[in-house]
Amino acid sequence: MGRRILALWAPDWPAVAAAAERDLPPDVPIAVLQANRVIACSAPARRMGIRRGMRKRQAQSNCPELVVVADDPDRDGRLFAPVVTAVTEVLPWTEVLRPGLVAAPASGLRYFGSEENLAAAVVESVADVGAEVQVGVADQMFTAVLAARRELFVPPGGDAEFLSPLPIRELAVEPALGGDRTELADLLWRLGLRTLGAFAALPAADVGSRFDAEAVVAHRQASGRPGRTPSAAVSRPELTVVHSCDPPVTRIDAAAFLARRLSVELHEKLTAATVSCTRLAVHARTERGQENSRIWCCALPLTPETTADRVRWQLEGWLTEGATGAGAGPDSPVVELTLEPVEVSAGEGLQYELSESGASATDGPRADRVRRALVRVQGLLGADAVMVPVRSGGRGPVEQITLVPAGESAVPARPVSAPWPSRLPEPTPAILVDAPVSVCDDEGSPVEVTARGAFSGDPVVVASGRHRWSVRWWAGPWPCGLSGDDMVARAQVLLDDERALLLRFGPDGKWRVEGVYE
Repeated sequence: MGRRILALWAPDWPAVAAAAERDLPPDVPIAVLQANRVIACSAPARRMGIRRGMRKRQAQSNCPELVVVADDPDRDGRLFAPVVTAVTEVLPWTEVLRPGLVAAPASGLRYFGSEENLAAAVVESVADVGAEVQVGVADQMFTAVLAARRELFVPPGGDAEFLSPLPIRELAVEPALGGDRTELADLLWRLGLRTLGAFAALPAADVGSRFDAEAVVAHRQASGRPGRTPSAAVSRPELTVVHSCDPPVTRIDAAAFLARRLSVELHEKLTAATVSCTRLAVHARTERGQENSRIWCCALPLTPETTADRVRWQLEGWLTEGATGAGAGPDSPVVELTLEPVEVSAGEGLQYELSESGASATDGPRADRVRRALVRVQGLLGADAVMVPVRSGGRGPVEQITLVPAGESAVPARPVSAPWPSRLPEPTPAILVDAPVSVCDDEGSPVEVTARGAFSGDPVVVASGRHRWSVRWWAGPWPCGLSGDDMVARAQVLLDDERALLLRFGPDGKWRVEGVYE
C-alpha cells in the first residue's frame, strides 16, 4: 500500500472557538461575522436558517436570539492548539493547514492494524480535549480533506472515482488547499462543467493553455493525481532561524513580542535567498528538554505578519494549556525557539494580481502586499511619487476625489459629511474624462445655461470635431455658483449610440464631457 493521508476537520471551528471563549452552552446559536457577513455558524444557527454569506441584519431577523461575534483568527488559532496537541500524541507529524483543519501521514497502520482503528484513536484523543471532529483518509491531501467533510475512507487508488461525481464548487470549499477558487468554480460552472469528473476529463494541456497556473493545480487535484503530502522532513537548513531565549519565555506577551522579532529575521533570510515559504515548522524547547513542534501550511506564501501569527498561536496555546491545567503545557520556561522553512518556492513562480475581484481595498493579505510595494516605491522616488485617491466632499465627481500620498491618513480639505447643495445626483459616472464638446439645439445654435439655471434651448446634438451624435434623452441642468463668473452647471445626456455622458458647462461658456456612465 502506498502512502496514505489522514485529514481531520473540525466543523464550524470559528463558531466553536467563539462559543468556547464565551463559555456558551452547545444549544445557543452563534455566528461569526467578517465584513458584516456570516463566515461560520454553529449547527443550532443553521437549524434556524443561518447560512454562510448571509448579511448580519438578515441573520438576526431569521434568528433574533443569535449571538453574533467578530472574526478573530488569533482566537481560532489559540483554541485549536490543544486539538493539534491531541492529534500529535497519535500521529507525530501533523501539519496544520488552518485552525480547524490538519493533515498527517497515516503512518500508524502497523500498530493500529487498520485505518479505521487509527482514525478512532485520533478521534478519541481529540475528544479528551472536548472537540468534535471528522476524519477522512485517501491517497491525496485534497481528496482526504473532502473525504473528512463526509467522514469517509477512500480505498487505495480510488481518489479519482470518489471525486468524479462531486460538484465543481468543491474546488473552492477549502481555501487552505489552493487559495480562493470561487471565481474559477463559477467560470467552470458557466462553461457547463458541473462536476469534478467533467473538469478532470479535460486534457491537462488544454487546461494549461486556457487557464492560469491555479487552474492547473486544481485540475490535478480534481483528477486525483499525486500532489504534495504532509511534511516529514525539513529542507533548506541555511534558512532556519534558531533563537536562544534570554530570559526564558514564560508569559504570553513575551511570546508575542518574540514571534514578531523572529518572523522579521526569517523573512530577511528568505528575501536574501529570493524564495518564499509556504510551509513552516515551529519548534519550541523548554529548560528540561520538552519540545512542542508544529508544521503550519498556507495556501499563499507566508508574510512576516502571518508568520508571527502562527508562531504566536502555537506558543500562546501551549502556554495557556500549562497555565489553566487544560492540557500538557510546558514543564519549564521556553529557552529555545526555532523557525524552519519546510517548503520554499522561487520568487519567479509567485506573481499576484495587484487587486482581486470582490476583495476589500484595505483588508486582507493581498492588500498588505500592495501596501508594502507602494512603500518601497516611495522610498525610492519620494512620498509624492505614489498618490492614492480618497473620498472628499464636492458637487461633481472630480471634486469628490482627492489624491494624497500613499500611507497618509490626510483629512480632505472638503469634508465628505459637509452639506453640498446642487450635488450631482446618483449614480456617479464609472469613467472620468475631460474632453471638449459642443451642444446645439434643433436649429444648430449653441446651447448654454442661462443665469436662471435653465437651458437656452433643448439639447439636440452633441458634437466633437467632425463627429456628431443625436441626443435621445437629457436631464438637468443642475447649476451651482450662479453669481457672475462662477457659473457652473451639469447635465446628463443619452446619445444615439447608447452612451450616457455627464456634461459640464463652465464659466467660459464651453461644454466638456466630465464622465461616462456604464
